[in-house]
Amino acid sequence: MTSDPPVSFDAAKKTAGNPSSGGYPYQLKADDLDKNFVWATLEIDASFVEQTTGQGGHPQRKLKLPPAPTTGTHVLGSVSGTLTWIATEEC
Repeated sequence: MTSDPPVSFDAAKKTAGNPSSGGYPYQLKADDLDKNFVWATLEIDASFVEQTTGQGGHPQRKLKLPPAPTTGTHVLGSVSGTLTWIATEEC
């Protein structure tokens, strides 16, 4: 999967057309915004999400992970449905 959103507004403004036909940069298409927001929305179990405050005081979501161990070699895994760091042998 590509890490680029479906609609590049920078590219769209460089190929701007007639504003009366929806050309950029004079207006953004709501459908294009929706495509990018849907693409950027990660589908994840709500119990793994923490509500925080982002830039400008806007609501933001953050993935809830247990703190990583400071020593040893570990992998992040699930034990009985709970995310946890599992100790492994050093390679």
